[in-house]
Amino acid sequence: MQDLIKAMKALSDETRLRILKVLLEKECCVCEVMQALDISQSRASRNLGILQEAGFLKPRRDGVWIVYSIDWQATNRYATYLAKLVRDSPVSNEVLEKDRERLKHAKQIGPGCK
Repeated sequence: MQDLIKAMKALSDETRLRILKVLLEKECCVCEVMQALDISQSRASRNLGILQEAGFLKPRRDGVWIVYSIDWQATNRYATYLAKLVRDSPVSNEVLEKDRERLKHAKQIGPGCK
């Protein structure tokens, strides 16, 4: 039951849903998430951490960057199910379209994301 609650709470925030939608497009580092959503580094990191803690994401090191992707083999089976639900949902709006467009131009910009 606690896994379900943790996963549902993680998705109860618009920023985290937007991050999940971006990561369903492609794996990203914090800098790319910042650029795609047009948010600060601290906000991106905090929300990526919440999604990771809930079982949605898996990080991997790529040089100086930590790259996040959807964890389709998550131990929290609810996170996997909910990620598939979000992936397959027909929901689209202006905010998500802008995120997707900015993601096309997002780049890994270096340590500290400055």
